[in-house]
Amino acid sequence: MKKTGIWLDMDKAWIVTLENNQETLQTITSNVEHFHPKGGSGTRLKGGPQDVVQDRTFLEREKQQLKKYFTEITSEIKDTDALVIFGPAETNEKLSKELQLHHKEISAKIRAIRKADSMTTNQAKAWVRDFFKSE
Repeated sequence: MKKTGIWLDMDKAWIVTLENNQETLQTITSNVEHFHPKGGSGTRLKGGPQDVVQDRTFLEREKQQLKKYFTEITSEIKDTDALVIFGPAETNEKLSKELQLHHKEISAKIRAIRKADSMTTNQAKAWVRDFFKSE
């Protein structure tokens, strides 16, 4: 039985696979740009012209980059038998929603979605081993 754990955030995903008493780790980088708006006055004078920040453009670009990131992850986990998704922030929940909407066969294999702090690769491997040991 092939068991997979995915630790992910906006920068990278670690895919830990357990199969036949062997453990593998694969890293996928996201290439999602971090958006930091720099709006405000275009001059030193108070009340001067304002720089317009197009949030909509940046948010749409981020959405497309996330979709590409999730597609890469999905292509690596399509033949798993059991899946757990964990990580900080909301990226793990976004991946889960993407799987539910567009990859129902993989979504059905999700055992849990958990919050987890940042960790090293060895900690992520141990977390996945412990999760499936207790299952």
